[in-house]
Amino acid sequence: MTDKKAVLNIDGFDTEIDLPVLSGTLGQDVIDVSSLTANNIFTFDPGFTSTASCESKITFIDGAKGVLLHRGYPIEELAEKASYLETCYLLLNGELPDAAQKAEFESIITSHTMVNRSIEQFLAGFRHDAHPMAIMCGVVGAMSSFYHDSIDINDPTHRMITAHRLIAKMPTLAAMCYKHYVGQPYMYPKNDMNYAENFLHMMFGTPCDMPKVSPVLANAMDLLFLLHADHEQNASTSTVRLAGSSGANPFSCIAAGIAALWGPSHGGANQAVLEMLNEIGDEKHIDKFIKRAKDKDDSFRLMGFGHRVYKNFDPRARVMKKACDDVLAELGLEDDPLLRIATRLEQIALEDDYFVSKKLYPNVDFYSGIIMKAIGIPTEMFTVIFATGRTVGWVAHWNEMISNPYKIGRPRQLYTGPSQRSVQAMDER
Repeated sequence: MTDKKAVLNIDGFDTEIDLPVLSGTLGQDVIDVSSLTANNIFTFDPGFTSTASCESKITFIDGAKGVLLHRGYPIEELAEKASYLETCYLLLNGELPDAAQKAEFESIITSHTMVNRSIEQFLAGFRHDAHPMAIMCGVVGAMSSFYHDSIDINDPTHRMITAHRLIAKMPTLAAMCYKHYVGQPYMYPKNDMNYAENFLHMMFGTPCDMPKVSPVLANAMDLLFLLHADHEQNASTSTVRLAGSSGANPFSCIAAGIAALWGPSHGGANQAVLEMLNEIGDEKHIDKFIKRAKDKDDSFRLMGFGHRVYKNFDPRARVMKKACDDVLAELGLEDDPLLRIATRLEQIALEDDYFVSKKLYPNVDFYSGIIMKAIGIPTEMFTVIFATGRTVGWVAHWNEMISNPYKIGRPRQLYTGPSQRSVQAMDER
């Protein structure tokens, strides 16, 4: 894995420090700095943007080239040739399923979609207008009290049962969060529907209506889950791993990931897209906002364009754009005012020299926000749906860590507070 080393010279040290240089299958080499603590030295890397916190075989990203691989498979090929549940199987097991494995896995997930009836009573304790992400954080964290029969993290069978339960129950819980939010009766899952169909049925169905789900919308939702399934060591996945490194039960680890995802800098990007479209308000205002976006002294930014990781085109966006076009055509919403603004912004970003030169292409959040708005999903639910799709990635990373030797996470710090001092008596302060 390594035949190279880095040599560190530090003023005041009599000897050099040799640091191994490790090479992965793809991507950058990394310098193993773990031996520095023996010399009472820590590295300083705010945000951990230059630090590999773990070794993983699950997902690889090359932001400069716009590449996203799950277990070696390009995201574009998975989106074209596999379903979300096939991708779940891949992330959990390392290989795509054959026909028999696919059928068995889908059957297992279907059999776990129901949730304990007491969860309905648990949800009733939340205010009627509680944010769906607040409910989701609470209910997932509480799942260990409902499903405590299989949370031995040292038992591989327990870990897989928990993975299946989380993947299966997250759409049910997400829909329940929505129904509580809008004051409608909960809809139970149906075993004759696939994963995405079931989710849309539980979201928008009522006891008064026979279930009916458009195949176009179901395909778009399945794709949306698939494209958000995993994205390497982002803030929420790192949070899941850090929580898991303490030996915490898997449900609390996933709840921690949901809490991290809730932050607007992480999971709120597609909601920010819709808020931006509402701020623009009318096509006649687009030129003014484009001018503001180009002004480096103006705080306004076009949301859904460019990406912190991808310095090229977001590979997920290419796939999502086609689904977005299909959904708008299916629903006859090409003339929706906000969606007309989005279409015009997309055109400008792809053609305007300023945006092209800075590689500010539409990203996956731009198109996913439009799709969910078109389907009728309120912005408060956007991050909940993101969490539903991302659950398999969180579980896969948690399971990978627990299945191998690991250490409890313990980041260090550069202390810049007061030096040691004495406590004064009250009358001397």
